[in-house]
Amino acid sequence: MRLIVGISGASGVIYGIRLLEVLRELSEVETHLILSGNSKLNISIETDWSVKDVEALANSVHRFADVSASVASGSFRTDGMIVAPCSMKTLSAITNSYTDNLLTRAADVVLKEAKKLVLLPRESPMHVGHCRLMYQAAQMGAIIAPPVPAFYNRPKTVEDIINHTVGRVLDLFDLDSDIVNRWTGNGN
Repeated sequence: MRLIVGISGASGVIYGIRLLEVLRELSEVETHLILSGNSKLNISIETDWSVKDVEALANSVHRFADVSASVASGSFRTDGMIVAPCSMKTLSAITNSYTDNLLTRAADVVLKEAKKLVLLPRESPMHVGHCRLMYQAAQMGAIIAPPVPAFYNRPKTVEDIINHTVGRVLDLFDLDSDIVNRWTGNGN
């Protein structure tokens, strides 16, 4: 399996980082990473990771401005793409087919090739324009998966919350990461 991971400039870059960590442990998955400029800034603001160490988690790293990279073409076969987190700017560009960078171009290609595009929009509260963009992206075939925590799994740490979201996103690609505390019913 070959997946593209985009990390845009919204708060919540830890979702993309954790996704890469988990995917690295799955030998059947080849990852292609695209980092926006603002994501690199947020990595330094929000985490103890360096950009270099985040890039080392991926099998291949593509420059944000390189719209001639392999992942910019439908002839480069992938199983889909995850944008975690997905800024409203990136969501707007994807929804409007504005492909002036590799992240939005790769997302556009994934949609046109009818592959899975999973977007983790990270904004709250949302105004009607944000909601409209998510609706339009879903109409185009994107899967909208905001990183909203679940509590039936009784998370004890922030890592538990992040793992649950990342694991549920990977479920969309039939990848069992073994990091989800799954619902088994209420015992009735």
